[in-house]
Formats: sequence, C-alpha cells, structure tokens
Amino acid sequence: MTSDSKVTREILERFHNAFEMHRPEDLDDLIGEGCVLENTAPAPDGARYEGREACLTFWKGVASSADLVFKAEEIWASEDRGIIRWQLRWGEGEKDRTRGVNVMRVRDGKIVEGLGYVKG
Repeated sequence: MTSDSKVTREILERFHNAFEMHRPEDLDDLIGEGCVLENTAPAPDGARYEGREACLTFWKGVASSADLVFKAEEIWASEDRGIIRWQLRWGEGEKDRTRGVNVMRVRDGKIVEGLGYVKG
C-alpha cells in the first residue's frame, strides 16, 4: 500500500467513524473546498451538493441522526480513491435496513468527492 493509499484509507476511516459514533463535529477537518457529493436519493440520480459547506451540512445532518445506525462492511483505498461499503439501519425490523457504497476521492488530505449508491 502506497503512502497516498494509507492517507486516503485513514481519512475514509475517520469519515465513516463520524457516522458510526454520531460525531458530526469530527467531519469538520475532513471535507475539502470544492467538494462534490451525490447522495443516494432521490432515484435515479440522487441529489447533488457542491462546495464544502453544502457537503458538510448534509453529512453532518446524517451523522447527527441517532435514528440511523451505520456499520462498515469494508473500507478500501488506492492512491486518491477509496470505497466504503456500509450497512444502514433505521429500525429493528428485517426490512429496516439497506446496504450501500460510497465512492470517494481525497485530495491534499481532504475529501473532495463522495458518490453514494444503495441496493434498491
């Protein structure tokens, strides 16, 4: 694993942990200027957010929701790209969950792109 890959993986782990631990403030130093986020909804393309503040506001809203329980299935990185495979629960029932993936890009130690996809 290259040093760029290690940095990318570390940043993605910190990013995902903010959601698992409901610590939106941990996102503050992870999101870069010019960030672009494509959310998983609404279908078919998802909402698009552009700019650091727009992405940070959206992600902080998700991370702060006590009703959402994220769990990482896998975090993978290569150079400036990374993938987070995750599970999301919002209730106790078998149908109260989904699985998805975020395709991420890191530049200069900050997340600058996050593309979200879910199993439909």
